Amino acid sequence: MTHTTSVLRTRGLRKEFGKATGLVRAVDGVDLDVAPGEMVAVMGPSGCGKSTLLHLLGGLERPTDGEIRLAGCRLDQMSEKALARLRREAVGFVFQAFHLIDELSAVENVELPALLAGRSPRAARAQAIDLLERVGMADRAGFLPSALSGGQRQRVAVARALSNKPLVVLADEPTGNLDSAATLDVLQLFGSLHRAGQALIIITHDSRIAATAERLISMRDGAFVDETRTMGLISGNPGAFAGLEG
Repeated sequence: MTHTTSVLRTRGLRKEFGKATGLVRAVDGVDLDVAPGEMVAVMGPSGCGKSTLLHLLGGLERPTDGEIRLAGCRLDQMSEKALARLRREAVGFVFQAFHLIDELSAVENVELPALLAGRSPRAARAQAIDLLERVGMADRAGFLPSALSGGQRQRVAVARALSNKPLVVLADEPTGNLDSAATLDVLQLFGSLHRAGQALIIITHDSRIAATAERLISMRDGAFVDETRTMGLISGNPGAFAGLEG
């Protein structure tokens, strides 16, 4: 696969921390191609570089070496201002720690990316309410994060990540704080995004979640060590989600 058919592409991607004898190579020469609408799961032991990789792919950290192309743009060569704009318009982030703004209600958190991207307040609010409905949180739209459970906050975070209809959704343990029923809801939402043509890269420790992806990549010591094509439950048979319950 070449970059002309990839929404996200890396070559020789490397990220190092520390100096001299304390040098840690968190990401070590990663090559990755993700097609539009493809869902990729990345698994590996704690400390193997998965989260650092996700931060690099989303432009949250700068690589030590190598290239990253998102929608044809070289992230590793962009100015901070241009990079921030591309992140806002093309990438949706979902983190296990939520990263919601405590002073804003659920609906205000979800509409914020759209407002920052220049959408009108009316359009941003209408879209935010629709997204909250899709993740089962419409009845909590006016609640502050402190009044929500961990699972509810993650649903709000998922809705926020979708605010600008990103080309790529990057998710770091997105269902880590959810029970089985809520996990099913979020995966079904990801499934609808996937079928609509959005690419998803999900870091997970849960083999059930990984089984829903089309491609499973195993990572160790900063490098990809194995890649498997899966049955792709999300893209194939939505009814297969029933196996995730309980």
